[in-house]
Amino acid sequence: MKLYGFYLHHRHSFLVYEYLERDSLATTLSNDHEAKELGWSKMVNIVKDLANALSDMQHNCLPPIVHRDISSKNVLLDSEYEACVSDFGTAKFLNPESTNWTATVELAYTMEVTETCDGYSFGVVTLEIIIGRHPGDVFSSLSSGASPSSSSTSPAPEMSILDVLDQCISPPSKREAEEVVSLVKIAFASLNPSPQCRPTMEKVSQLLSSTQRLHLSKPLHMTTFGELLALDGFTT
Repeated sequence: MKLYGFYLHHRHSFLVYEYLERDSLATTLSNDHEAKELGWSKMVNIVKDLANALSDMQHNCLPPIVHRDISSKNVLLDSEYEACVSDFGTAKFLNPESTNWTATVELAYTMEVTETCDGYSFGVVTLEIIIGRHPGDVFSSLSSGASPSSSSTSPAPEMSILDVLDQCISPPSKREAEEVVSLVKIAFASLNPSPQCRPTMEKVSQLLSSTQRLHLSKPLHMTTFGELLALDGFTT
């Protein structure tokens, strides 16, 4: 999100940003009509935009920029549904007692901030886009190392991937399905409790920008969540 200028006065301070016609990603996802209008192709592109922005912040800036508060509320959309990251610096004064479901395990317990913190939050937002709601239960299960619960937002290994996707949107086409399941795979890799095992945002951006995607040997409704997570590697 471009910053055009600022105004500083002893009584008032203003930041002037580019105008984005649409609301936040969180607001869009909470509106069934708007979510349906998005469709899977635009949702995939939103994830790509977010990955590219975080990669640029972490790998093309010196020193690297760590946002520390990436969430669907801080992703804004323009008229063409292109995503921009906003609210830089809002996490500067971190409240250790706050409940931020996009915060990483190491940030919550050790207050250690690294580039991988934003990568973890990227994984949470990606799942939120795909599921259509905040994946709090999924996050809890992964963080605790426990098996996913049977709630609607925590897909069990035997659950069909199609049952996990946002039900407000028509089932994806074959090509869209391969892109969506690739996002799920990358999202869970980004949610690895060990920061060293998470892919860098540069790697994520490269994967999403390439023609590589996971190949499904079975239709989406016949592919389980466990089978997806067991798949290894991408094909072109």
